[in-house]
Amino acid sequence: MSEHKPKLRPLPHFIFMTRWLQLPLYVGLILAQCVYVFHFWVELKDLIGAAMGNEEALQHIIQAVAVPGTVAPTRLNETTIMLVVLGLIDVVMISNLLVMVIIGGYETFVSRMNLDGHPDQPEWLSHVNASVLKTKLAMAIIGISSIHLLKTFINASAYDAKVLIAQTGIHIAFLLSAMAIAYTDRLTTLTHHDSKSH
Repeated sequence: MSEHKPKLRPLPHFIFMTRWLQLPLYVGLILAQCVYVFHFWVELKDLIGAAMGNEEALQHIIQAVAVPGTVAPTRLNETTIMLVVLGLIDVVMISNLLVMVIIGGYETFVSRMNLDGHPDQPEWLSHVNASVLKTKLAMAIIGISSIHLLKTFINASAYDAKVLIAQTGIHIAFLLSAMAIAYTDRLTTLTHHDSKSH
């Protein structure tokens, strides 16, 4: 005998359907990711061009990583390359963050993707929920903050001590926030298991 799913009343059904209003937001994030991909390839092309001796590409690279108050280098040096590569890594990490928000958010708040058994299914997606998504997003933000802090410390002599302290403080705040989210998630999970065992 087949089980019939209970039919929702009109008002709850309408409210539940409003979750699809989030779809344009995720499409917008996909378009934002396209912009990041384009930006990545422009920066990479300029870095390769500068390494090959293209003067225009070199000027663009130097302008992109120049810090006000410092003497701009006249050639491609190790510090400039490091700053450009850190910028590329930053783009990749933000792109990873976008993927987590798009896929995880859609799966959690809009509709199932039915990716079970798919060879390319992300490992974290099999147990994703709002708490897991928040923790992963917090960790990704810490990674991005670390890259920005490292870029600042490379040119530490060009920054005021207050700026360095402020950026370090913000990074520590991100770390503490992530720890608090992870701890709260652990407490919630333990409470949930305890309530099920009784």
